[in-house]
Amino acid sequence: MDAEDIMVSEVVTVRSDDSVGTALEILSELDVRHLPVIDDGELVGMLSDRDLRTLGVYRLRDLESVDRVARLAQLKVADIMSADVISVEGSADVREVIDLMIEEHIGALPVCEPHTRQLVGIISYVDVLKAASRMLDEREAPAAVGAYAPTNLP
Repeated sequence: MDAEDIMVSEVVTVRSDDSVGTALEILSELDVRHLPVIDDGELVGMLSDRDLRTLGVYRLRDLESVDRVARLAQLKVADIMSADVISVEGSADVREVIDLMIEEHIGALPVCEPHTRQLVGIISYVDVLKAASRMLDEREAPAAVGAYAPTNLP
């Protein structure tokens, strides 16, 4: 199984000059944790909910916190995104995807056209788990059918 078999190809992205507030709205509306950052058609970074948590965007305790978050929301995505993005090609084996996610402690990998930074999809740990679940279902299906097959046919 390859990366292109499990990736999500309709990816919502942001630009590096978008505000953090805009990115927060997108993350919240779509209930996603990762936003690829695209400039001039090329992947230049990745913004995750972890990047935002590090800034304390989600902690509101008093009016001072509200003011701080309002100021942070005005920052540009470029100010807080991870620019050193690890990506894979669509032909990458899913085992490679899993190994990279584990080794690099990342929850999503952009999928790019070979030898470019042109984004064609994204794979999150949820996509990997869904694929694993389907594979397990497929493996168990023949056993389940056999368990109910009559054994004393004429």
